[in-house]
Amino acid sequence: MIKNNHTSLPDWLAHCERLHPKTIELGLARVQTVAQRMGLRLDCPVITVAGTNGKGSTCAMLESILSQAGYRTGVYSSPHLVHFEERLRLRGEPVSEAALLPSFARVEQARLEGGAVSLSYFEFTTLAILDCMAQAALDVAILEVGLGGRLDAVNIIDTDCAIITSIDLDHMEFLGPDRESIGREKAGIMRTGRPVVVSDPMPPQSVLDHALEIGAELWRFGRDFNYSGDKQQWAWTAREEDRLPGGRRYAGLAYPALRGANQLVNAAGVLAALTALRERLPVSAQAIRNGLAFVELPGRFQVIPGQPVLVLDVAHNPHSVAALAANLDAMGFYPTTHAVFGVMADKDLAPMLARIMPLVQRWYFTDLPTPRAATAQALLAFWQAQNQQPEARAATFAEPAAALQAAQAAADPADRIVVFGSFLTVGGVLKDGLPRPPAKH
Repeated sequence: MIKNNHTSLPDWLAHCERLHPKTIELGLARVQTVAQRMGLRLDCPVITVAGTNGKGSTCAMLESILSQAGYRTGVYSSPHLVHFEERLRLRGEPVSEAALLPSFARVEQARLEGGAVSLSYFEFTTLAILDCMAQAALDVAILEVGLGGRLDAVNIIDTDCAIITSIDLDHMEFLGPDRESIGREKAGIMRTGRPVVVSDPMPPQSVLDHALEIGAELWRFGRDFNYSGDKQQWAWTAREEDRLPGGRRYAGLAYPALRGANQLVNAAGVLAALTALRERLPVSAQAIRNGLAFVELPGRFQVIPGQPVLVLDVAHNPHSVAALAANLDAMGFYPTTHAVFGVMADKDLAPMLARIMPLVQRWYFTDLPTPRAATAQALLAFWQAQNQQPEARAATFAEPAAALQAAQAAADPADRIVVFGSFLTVGGVLKDGLPRPPAKH
């Protein structure tokens, strides 16, 4: 038995950060070697979710509906907002440190036996979380891809149903320069003969081509399933085909509890996946209704009522910021919108700011606790070069919590405050609990 001196989760995470020379190194060889040494496998149906935006919401809706149907669920998603344990939810609750520690030890044991294997932080922690899921007697495992798909550590597990959500330009240094290249990487989670649900209304051709090439069972939005709705309710329909005798329809559904117009596209993909898996994981119409009604996911257009109203959103690329701007537009009139914004340096800032700048009058740019982040000063300079609103104002802050405090101090009760740009930006204001300003008299 190989000894280690790590007795707490912070110890193990610090160890993981020191192991590998690169923060991100795509490829499955190293992680597969260690997984094989561990004998790692999940003995339950697996749903794997890839995409640029909408992955977290899709996983949360699947989890909520399947939980309502009585299944023991496990969900792996990343990154976390505040605590590492958020990355694994077992039966709807974040995993405990005590449950994770033996899995970290098993990964380290396997990593060192038979010749040491260098694992990145993400690879090591993914193996530990998958091992923890394997010990948890689950009925269904829901796995969110961290980056891309084909070469992401999650892809060592064969999926029973793949879901590919909206695809946009992000992480281009790793995934390629355009949607076709990025789509090809995401398509790597598909498996021959297994269903793949493509919920992007306009998917890259590379995604459709790969499904055909490997013989996956393609469920495409707008062709194999669709939704319709009015202001009160919505309906989901699958095309009448051999695999769905008589067709399949859910009518009179309440809107998902997750806010935003884009959530119906995500929900439609979820219902397609559950329909594709109906023989192994049957769910009732009531479980679907309740699951959509009770689903929760912090940081996805999360509106915290009060005065001023507070909106938290992890939007961090042009596509998700455009969705955030549309959702803000739909909220109605606010005299002043204050924005707390911190973001990674590799993001495409120009289209992100162009879409949301007309809605924001006061900016609070913040540093983030990682060398990958753009500095508040750099964000301010970029904004000053783009800004065309003479009345708009901006300032810089050392951390998100300080930026939010300044926004709350400056805002009138009828205003709104938006915190967005990164998981670290939203997590930075949530770390001491849900922030509420002192009442103004």
